[in-house]
Amino acid sequence: MSAPAPTPPTSAASGPPGAGLSGALTSLRENIRYDLPASLVVFLVAVPLSLGIAVASDAPLTAGLIAAAVGGIVAGALGGSALQVSGPAAGLTVIVADLVNRFGWGVTCAITVAAGVLQIVFGFTRVGRAALAISPAVVHGMLAGIGVTIVLGQLHVVLGGEQQDGALANVLALPGQVISAYGPATLLGLAVIAILLAWPKLPQAVPSWVKGIPAPLLAVVALTVIASVFALPVERVEIGGDVLDAIALPILPTSDLGGVLVGVFTVAIIASIESLLSAVAVDRMRPGSQTNLDRELVGQGAGNTLSGLLGGLPITGVIVRSTTNVAAGGRTRVSAILHGVWVVVFSVALLGLVQQIPMAVLAGLLVHIGAKLVNVGHMRELHRHGELPVYVVTILGVVFIDLLTGVLVGLGLALLMVLRRVVWATIEVQEPQSGTGDPWRKEGGTWHVVVEGALCFLSVPRLSRRLAQIPEGADVVVDLVTDYLDHAAYDHLSEWEERHRLAGGTVRIDEVGTMGLVARRESTAGGPGDRRPGPVPRFLSPWSVWQARHDATYGEGWGHGHHEHDGHAHSDDADPILTGLREYHRRAAGLVAPYLSDLADGQAPHAWFLTCSDSRVVPNVITSSGPGDLFTVRNVGNLAPLGAEADDSVGATVEYALDALRVPTLVVCGHSGCGAMQAVNREVTGDSALGRWLGGAAESRSRWAAKHPVGEYARTGGWGDVDQLAMVNVAVQLDRLARHPGVATAVDEGRVRLVGLFFDIPTARMLVLDGDRFVPASTDRLGAGASATRAEPETTAFPAAPAL
Repeated sequence: MSAPAPTPPTSAASGPPGAGLSGALTSLRENIRYDLPASLVVFLVAVPLSLGIAVASDAPLTAGLIAAAVGGIVAGALGGSALQVSGPAAGLTVIVADLVNRFGWGVTCAITVAAGVLQIVFGFTRVGRAALAISPAVVHGMLAGIGVTIVLGQLHVVLGGEQQDGALANVLALPGQVISAYGPATLLGLAVIAILLAWPKLPQAVPSWVKGIPAPLLAVVALTVIASVFALPVERVEIGGDVLDAIALPILPTSDLGGVLVGVFTVAIIASIESLLSAVAVDRMRPGSQTNLDRELVGQGAGNTLSGLLGGLPITGVIVRSTTNVAAGGRTRVSAILHGVWVVVFSVALLGLVQQIPMAVLAGLLVHIGAKLVNVGHMRELHRHGELPVYVVTILGVVFIDLLTGVLVGLGLALLMVLRRVVWATIEVQEPQSGTGDPWRKEGGTWHVVVEGALCFLSVPRLSRRLAQIPEGADVVVDLVTDYLDHAAYDHLSEWEERHRLAGGTVRIDEVGTMGLVARRESTAGGPGDRRPGPVPRFLSPWSVWQARHDATYGEGWGHGHHEHDGHAHSDDADPILTGLREYHRRAAGLVAPYLSDLADGQAPHAWFLTCSDSRVVPNVITSSGPGDLFTVRNVGNLAPLGAEADDSVGATVEYALDALRVPTLVVCGHSGCGAMQAVNREVTGDSALGRWLGGAAESRSRWAAKHPVGEYARTGGWGDVDQLAMVNVAVQLDRLARHPGVATAVDEGRVRLVGLFFDIPTARMLVLDGDRFVPASTDRLGAGASATRAEPETTAFPAAPAL
């Protein structure tokens, strides 16, 4: 029985209003002891970050505190994430600074209000998930570009100077600024960076309560105290009044309305994307939490609307504060709301302390924040997926042009790369390597052409150039590992194949992908391609599908050939085993080798698997298992003669599985249309090996005839006599296993469980024995009254007389 799924933190008791209120109060009492301390920790992190972001945004410092309070209280209460904490974010600093420089602070507040209203519209029109369709390379590149911009500007402040206008000017002026670095401001700024870098790496001997002190809070408070005690001559924060005095209505723009509209859309879209990505990341940190993305947009929009009206910065969901909230043990949205309340109390009662903070300290904090936006882990991940160019181009565009242009350029490049992957095929020509290399991977004297991806008209010129490298009269194998083949490429490949054959060469087209050359020929000819929706992977299809089909299409030599190994000529004509072996070594051996290498020193299978010898039952396919998973035993009728009719060959495998391999599961798997059960039903006897062996199923037949519950349930579901007997036989063989002394002991000790399976061949469906009946293996809850009624297939490709 699986454990119940954890209840999301946002859930409340359902029922009548009184019951809901009672449940909410009970939940509050249960969680407040976690949410209250978490809110204090988040508050201590949020205050210095909010001040620093206000500085980087060229906004009043009170705007950062207003945004932090509104983000905590409003977005925390209305948003769709219970654990996400909102506030001013580093991802918007460059945008806000540009808006302030162009339009002034009052108009920027109006832009924030309009962006909030637009976010609310986004939420009510349910486009939340659509924002997640933007390439992560562009999002991460945008954040990294913002981080680089912050670092380049604030480094000058740390080094005792002033930031320049524009990233390029900051880069050019930085060497001279480094040479002339001096004074206490530089020491304070570098000290902040050092503390922030060293704090997470404290040795294990340091008490946990010390490590729990937020590093930004420690750095800002400690260095502010030092600067005050020693009366260091450094520039300090200037508030210019309290927070209540700073509250003012926004100013409506009177000119450049086009630029204002662009600013509104830019703030709304980037704030929405950052909030949604942060919410998804928070969900991964706390199993059981699930964000309503559309409601989150509404909450963020309401927060931005109110923040702009009060003279605050734009807000987003902030991953730093949210991570702190989760790590500190926050359980519900109360922690985010309380953190906003503490910001309000601090802003009203203790704002004078803020004016003691040196500007260089906040600059050092911002340098650290900006540097963390350039995530090396993201770069490695994007490199593995081939998206690093999009990331780099987005960074360069954001840093050296502007944020909106950088994002648009990144999106354009991402779309072009997707388009290239969709329409661009990789074409490789491999020359023959007679007498060298791996003989399994290349046939001596045969040219190989490997085509991967989508083969369409755009790739025809390159395909033509590659095929022209092959000399006339050569033996050629073309591997089509394609997921799309358009008419132009189909025509070109067919014409080249015909010309090459007329010139005396041989061509074998080997389709590994989906709808390709052979499949198209079959479908146009009314062949086997008409019966199925499309080719399946070769490990799921019989040899007769992918070997005989090639022969029928291309005639003698298609799928066959003469080749040499160890100096001797061999022919594998009409030998599907050798053809299958070559296919395995060419396609699968390299993929499965790492797993087998790990298993080279021994095996630890998960199940002893007894099934019939019937060629249509493939254990690894029906169980989606691989090397090392199943300890498989096969015999006619999947019998387990372990009692009075004990058979050492089966008994030995049971004992070895239990004692040497310590498998946790013993499985007996029967199947429909079983030839052995047909013979048992007809009471076939005789003094032959098969007749004596089938005597081991006599108990199964007698219990089926005596109305065994498994057989009776199968009968009501429309199963025939033979299949009823086969199901009863599975139950009987499990009973035999349970009576085996070693198995009985293992079951009593809880080391082993017994499982019965039944494979319905015409429908390719699996059933599981649940008590006295077989139920579909896809049923979510076994024992819940699932029906075992047989679903007849639309068509059947199997003969009426089943094999053993």
